[in-house]
Amino acid sequence: MMRLAFAVLLATGALSAQSKLTPLNETSFPKMLVAHKGKIVLVDFWATWCVPCRAEMPQLVKLSEKLRARGFDFVTVSSDEPAKEPDAFKVLMQNAVSAPFYLKKAEDDDKFYNSVDTKWSGEIPAMFIYDRSGKRVRSFLGETPVKDLEAAIQKLLP
Repeated sequence: MMRLAFAVLLATGALSAQSKLTPLNETSFPKMLVAHKGKIVLVDFWATWCVPCRAEMPQLVKLSEKLRARGFDFVTVSSDEPAKEPDAFKVLMQNAVSAPFYLKKAEDDDKFYNSVDTKWSGEIPAMFIYDRSGKRVRSFLGETPVKDLEAAIQKLLP
């Protein structure tokens, strides 16, 4: 029984060799997107103190599991302060979020937000959908029903 539980955790990405969040700034954000080229990507900016962010995370994980085989990647970026990184990692593990995990560590917040979306001022939850070429095609600022996210993603998938 223990082996089965371990296998399930490993298969879902809940167990990861990554034990901390990778810093992400205005220079590394576009590089991270390039690593997902060829996939439809949902980038979710969240924080441990953001109640709506934590509430929607299990639904986003389910959506990711449902669409992964069709070329969908779910990327999480914690907006927590670096001192809260262990708490953010714990939330990701509790929700069986697949790695890689990122932590926003901008050198200049305004430049970082503008590099993601010029209309974004940093409020969370914030989610951005990128097409297979890495071009941002939709932005969702504030609480968004997961069904709306799924509808936008489904339009881009085969």
